[in-house]
Amino acid sequence: MKTAVVGAGWAGLAAATALREAGCDVTVYEAGHTPGGRARRVPGTKDDFAMALDNGQHILLGAYTETLALMRRLGRDPGALLLRQPLRLAALNNRFRLSAPRLPAPWHTAVALLGARGLGWRDRLACVRMMRSLRASNWRTARGETVADLLQRHRQPPGPVRWLWEPLCLAALNTPIAQACAQLYANVLRDSLGGPGNATDILLPRVDMSALWPDEAARRCRMRYGHAIRRVDPGGAGVAVDGERYDAAVIAVPPAAAARLLRRGAAGDLAAGLGTMAHGPIATLTLQLAAPWALPEPMMMLAESPARGHDGQWVFDRAALAGRVGRPAELSVVVSAATALAARGRDAAIAAIVEQLREQALQGGLPPMPAVVRATLLVDKRAAFMALPGLWRPPQATAWRALALAGDWTDTGYPGVLEGAVRSGLRAAAAILEKAPGA
Repeated sequence: MKTAVVGAGWAGLAAATALREAGCDVTVYEAGHTPGGRARRVPGTKDDFAMALDNGQHILLGAYTETLALMRRLGRDPGALLLRQPLRLAALNNRFRLSAPRLPAPWHTAVALLGARGLGWRDRLACVRMMRSLRASNWRTARGETVADLLQRHRQPPGPVRWLWEPLCLAALNTPIAQACAQLYANVLRDSLGGPGNATDILLPRVDMSALWPDEAARRCRMRYGHAIRRVDPGGAGVAVDGERYDAAVIAVPPAAAARLLRRGAAGDLAAGLGTMAHGPIATLTLQLAAPWALPEPMMMLAESPARGHDGQWVFDRAALAGRVGRPAELSVVVSAATALAARGRDAAIAAIVEQLREQALQGGLPPMPAVVRATLLVDKRAAFMALPGLWRPPQATAWRALALAGDWTDTGYPGVLEGAVRSGLRAAAAILEKAPGA
């Protein structure tokens, strides 16, 4: 079956891999020249940094079963390419620490919450009660409920909200708790803190995100880089992609781009729905320091102070992840829901976050941070969809037998995370194969 995939992000390449494995003749169209979509390397940055920069700092979780399985099918060893460690949330200023032990579920989560440093006993017990209540309700929340509503209903004190529930919400949903969908948040908690012991493991990439597996997936496909598709028309026995006929096609681009591809053809009604999804920005600041300076953990939490422009939420030790211990330090700071940062000037935003790092490192007992010799700030203004209650998300299958959609924005049950993108691509491929003639 002659099949087109429009978009070489994680969703599109997952779909292309599954279709190729099923014996399809697959062509992948990609407007850029680097595979990976919103989780890809930035060309031309390898010479300046320990490893090439990505267009945003990303992590994976042990719960990302489909992503890890896909890597293995492509011959990419997660054990070598990812630093795997039990869940540890440690604040740079040393005011909070949570560690999940290697115990069977749900004891690993209970022990982690009850042993959290920086929270009082009432705070810890409130956290355990909320997790037990969510599990008892089969992880279902009230219709239209926000994360803030959920936390209030479960009487979560300010400490756990500040140090645990809000940071996890921003990291996973890229949406403030006052707006974020409680059901999507509960789904994340179900498959991470509420899942098996190894589901909470943090997996930190030791290579750039394209090298993790998209490069290999693209190598096995027929790629048409630099080709921006303008129109996709389903109908009859197949799909026309810029006038070229295919037996089937998967559209795996952001929803606004998918809407543009479809609005002039038979799928105009579908396009109208796709064009309404709101997105939020994510910022990543990468710093190269003048001398070695290691963090106590490869990933650490930062305390925010919006009034001072201290917007950093997580800091990563890139030099340690790249295996360059003893060399000049490199750090990446992530800001989710970065609307306020995006409105500031670049120099002011960088200076405020550098100040945040210096202050909190000293508070945590670290030596003074060396001088910054290089700073690169990347702001993706449409990094992930806003995970709002009641948000309409289309399924991967469409009304047309030969057309499917893929992307973390489709209905995966997850927010805009990498595992959602991979699962959407696999489901899109399955929808195409299930409806194929002779299937």
